[in-house]
Amino acid sequence: MPELPEVEVVRRGLADHVTGRRIAAVELRGTRVARRHVEGPDDLAGRLAGRVVTGAHRRGKYLWLALADGPEQVADEGLVVHLGMSGQMLVAEPGSAEPAHLHGRFTFADGGRELRFVDQRTFGGFALVDLDDDLVPTSLGHIALDPFDPGYDRAAVIWDVKRRDSGIKRVLLNQTVVSGIGNIYADEALWRAGLHGERVAATLTKPAIGRLLDHARDVMAEALEQGGTSFDALYVNVNGTSGYFDRRLAAYGQEGRPCPRCGTLMRRETFMNRSSTSCPRCQPRPRTRR
Repeated sequence: MPELPEVEVVRRGLADHVTGRRIAAVELRGTRVARRHVEGPDDLAGRLAGRVVTGAHRRGKYLWLALADGPEQVADEGLVVHLGMSGQMLVAEPGSAEPAHLHGRFTFADGGRELRFVDQRTFGGFALVDLDDDLVPTSLGHIALDPFDPGYDRAAVIWDVKRRDSGIKRVLLNQTVVSGIGNIYADEALWRAGLHGERVAATLTKPAIGRLLDHARDVMAEALEQGGTSFDALYVNVNGTSGYFDRRLAAYGQEGRPCPRCGTLMRRETFMNRSSTSCPRCQPRPRTRR
């Protein structure tokens, strides 16, 4: 699943291209794209037709389009966009050649550029969800704020992390503690902080936790400036351009390469059916591994 910077790049593109436009029709191909909509793809397409997109929003890694009956009305539903492992939201001229693995097409009443959903691995899709009073989908109410949200409470997050008796990397990936951080940026933040991911969160000092959270925010901000991180051709923004922050990664995916800080060869370890990459010298394992 794309992490915060990649989703934010897509959100910005959607905001530029679809905000204020009325959906004329939606074509959904197959059933998987609407599998989160119990009534099926035809019902979802029918409920989207005629709605106005009032904005594109994000919380952590989660993205949605706010929908209302008119441009001046308050949105009451959100189309949650699950990008999965390979989902792409692309803008295109009507009538232009269709890409492979096209699963959804949104046309608009103004006749301008359409929106297409392409997904090679078919893990992504859409869900239509009611919005709460804060215009957040009710299905995402349990997701914590991310470090870029104006309401993010750094001190409260530090206290939450400090009370947890789990490895610090596992806590960073817990989207109910702080959202937006995934495997890539957790490895990068831990490397910058000089911490091994198996260090127990409760054993860290509050200043150390604060520095780690700040590192996570900083590395995601840097990735966002570069257009996100791309490890294959499947992640692109709405204009079909891949991110390239991967060229600047210090830890993630750098197994066997010299640590940029001390020159020790980076190591790869198994972590929650994925992997962690760290420096044996800069990030020593805790004496008691969890």
